[in-house]
Amino acid sequence: MKPNAAVVGSFRSLVPHVRFSIAAFSYCAAFCSLMFLVCGVSATCFAASSGVPHPLAAVPPMGWNDWTHYQCDYTAQTIIANARALVKAGLASRGYNTVTIDDCWMQKSRDSDGNLQADPRRFPHGMKSVAQAVHALGLKFGIYEDAGYETCGRFAGSGEPDGGGEDHFVEDAQLFASWGVDYLKLDGCNVFLRKGESQEAAYRRVYKAESAALRSAGRPIVFSESAPAYFQGNPEWYNVLGWVRDYGQLWREGSDIQNFEIDNPDLTRFSSVLWNYAYNLPLGRFQSPGNWNDPDFIIGGDHGMTLAETRSQLALWSMMSAPLILSSDLNLLSPAAIAILGNKSVLAIDQDPLGRMATLVHRTPSIDVLFKPLRDGDFAVAVLNRGASEAQIVLDPAELGFPGDSCRLRAHDLWSDTVQSATPVLQAAVASHDTAIWRIHASDSCGSAARMGTITRIVPGTKKNLENYAFCLAAPGQIESCIGTVAEAWEVTSSGALKSSGGCLAASEGKAFIQPCSASPEQHWHYALSGNLINASNSQCLTSSATDADTQGLTLQPCGDDLPTQMWSLPN
Repeated sequence: MKPNAAVVGSFRSLVPHVRFSIAAFSYCAAFCSLMFLVCGVSATCFAASSGVPHPLAAVPPMGWNDWTHYQCDYTAQTIIANARALVKAGLASRGYNTVTIDDCWMQKSRDSDGNLQADPRRFPHGMKSVAQAVHALGLKFGIYEDAGYETCGRFAGSGEPDGGGEDHFVEDAQLFASWGVDYLKLDGCNVFLRKGESQEAAYRRVYKAESAALRSAGRPIVFSESAPAYFQGNPEWYNVLGWVRDYGQLWREGSDIQNFEIDNPDLTRFSSVLWNYAYNLPLGRFQSPGNWNDPDFIIGGDHGMTLAETRSQLALWSMMSAPLILSSDLNLLSPAAIAILGNKSVLAIDQDPLGRMATLVHRTPSIDVLFKPLRDGDFAVAVLNRGASEAQIVLDPAELGFPGDSCRLRAHDLWSDTVQSATPVLQAAVASHDTAIWRIHASDSCGSAARMGTITRIVPGTKKNLENYAFCLAAPGQIESCIGTVAEAWEVTSSGALKSSGGCLAASEGKAFIQPCSASPEQHWHYALSGNLINASNSQCLTSSATDADTQGLTLQPCGDDLPTQMWSLPN
């Protein structure tokens, strides 16, 4: 496997003039197994032993859904009008090819044969006629249901009745297939818990049942699961993320993105975009082609989102290889917003067949630098400016991890569509809330690079912002708010060592600290899909005792079951 480069290091100066001191970054080249750090955290390594690659969604799904803009205020005409707008605006030809109806389409009760019934006011000609109209436009058709006895809107669900009884997964899947459904979003409200059954066991049972029902329905149907979103912030969250990919092709793992409010149309919504980005980014180890982390809808171009914020959402979702499901009134999108959402070069980053999520290689209070390898040997680099002022970004090849003194990059600025064929630097003025994104190709003189990035620990809680959610591991062995220091840059070596600031992270006598690098097992770490960092010398887990920034150091403790103090995210 060709080694890769990334952006990592510290700021030489902060905004408005930003320059990074970058160390090297690369990908593992050896065969990977579930537990070894050498293969990295990406689910490409883990997929060999769990997760099912599905040709139904070999690349992240794209399309449109009514929910975030309309909630329950829609009809068949609303759905068809937006389907036509996808085609008219040219977005369908760029890949946005699935039109999905969300909650509230059905009645609260089933008919005498036990079948779901479409709301006759919203859908006077039934649901099959809508599917046929969508298909006639060359698009795919998606629908919503719930794994519980009622949907979130209190309409008829597919799950067991409250109190127990027969579910409707098989007959509903067959009904959807008869309507021509191509995509099912299965929510997780009102799931019935059998006596003595845990919530996680109940959710696994119902999502497994739906998966089996879809496989027997006689029609290929992409399965979007909502199970993890009902566990975000709870210890079982990582367990759920570990099994959903056995049943479906994509899954919502956290909070809903902020809805459009008709009574407050100018309400800013970018903080919601940043929160969904924050909880999705550390989950790259669960993702691989055919199995996608879903941070929710694209609201770029809609009310409450500037053009800069629209660029940021599309760039960030594309760097994460996330599903791109628009949720706005497509007929009201401006030409500028359509141009952003339809940018072929940015969409190609999202749809790249390698399917790797970006690595966070550097974070300061206002800037995130992301790196993503692409299947053809190119790389994507993105710089998000979360701050209130413009940032002048300058990155040279050495700061990107390339050791060659004569290194030159072919750099394609994907927003301006300009190409520098042999540039010694990447540079851009990144406006507040905007994101610069490049596709780069390194010349042979650049050499290879080391694999580096941040190591973060997730702090679950109610504060929905990036600063309170992820903290950085820093040498000599402490947790701190991410500020972009050299001590927060970690190299993952081929032997499973973690290097920073000229030393390696070691474990001894229950403590973790930096010492000169050697071949000792105290410096070798295994990384589990659950997020545990396990020391090879004692099989104990790297643990931070604090629920916030921890300046007192790290300890080694027996590995627990989804303990928040033992969950880490490493470079992909």
